[in-house]
Amino acid sequence: MSSVAAPALELPRRQFWIGFFLAGLGSILFSAKAIVAKLTYAYGVDALVVIGFRMLLALPFFLVIALWQAWQAKQGKQVKLTWRQRWLVLLLGFLGYYLASLLNFIGLQYISANLERLILFLSPTFVLIFSAIFLKKPILPKQWLALALSYLGVGLVFMQDLNLTGDDVVLGAACVLGSVLSYSAYLISSGELLRRIGSTRLVAYAMSTSAVYTLLHFFLVYGWAGLEQPAGVYGLSLLHAVFHTVAPTFMTMWAVERIGAPMTSQLGLLGPVSIPFLAYWFLGEPITLIQVCGTLLVLTGAIVLSRR
Repeated sequence: MSSVAAPALELPRRQFWIGFFLAGLGSILFSAKAIVAKLTYAYGVDALVVIGFRMLLALPFFLVIALWQAWQAKQGKQVKLTWRQRWLVLLLGFLGYYLASLLNFIGLQYISANLERLILFLSPTFVLIFSAIFLKKPILPKQWLALALSYLGVGLVFMQDLNLTGDDVVLGAACVLGSVLSYSAYLISSGELLRRIGSTRLVAYAMSTSAVYTLLHFFLVYGWAGLEQPAGVYGLSLLHAVFHTVAPTFMTMWAVERIGAPMTSQLGLLGPVSIPFLAYWFLGEPITLIQVCGTLLVLTGAIVLSRR
């Protein structure tokens, strides 16, 4: 009996740690988009070009998966979407990856990456509050402890970056805050549909929809002439599309499927804190002792989340 029961008991634990790993790695890859965006801005492009090329090059990946999922549903191997679910996919694609990404990249034009990371750390708070209000999920003491440790680390890491001046700081901060709210609403709203059709199918549909929104916006503003960009823009955009859009998008939704939206969002704290180290590696920016201490606190918070 014990030999049969053991695998059954190990499965939830294994699934939990897979989700834990996917959430952390996906967050790091997502956050690294700020570095790629800053490098792309050096070519004189704006936020719409950055997000437009990102989605243009990512669309083939998502579209292939979406068409495969639709074919399986047509063959009766998966449940077909109802009209309500189709409208919900259109809404999720707008909120989660079009509006949130556009606002985030607009904000990056006006504020530093440090301030952008600080605002992104508000995401777990919004997800927990939304979950408590709309889904009636209680916030556990362990989650508050993890958040306290993580935000203490955030305070240390970004304490030295808050002396920002300039007329556009408020505008940029407001755009990034709007991005956080939009993506948090996406995570919460996707829960019901995620359970019904699965994470892979939902991501493929939502991202394909988001790409259509983005490309319509791009071509309405720039037309075909907007595609005439330096080779460096294409190279960085391909990197952005594959490693900072396609891969982490599926990682995040697979994590939500395994460990839930609140914990996935809290593990998102790992991503922004990793940026100073990535910036040091790729941009040559120095790493201070305060940043190291802050990172250790955030990692401690993530470890608290991992304990059941």
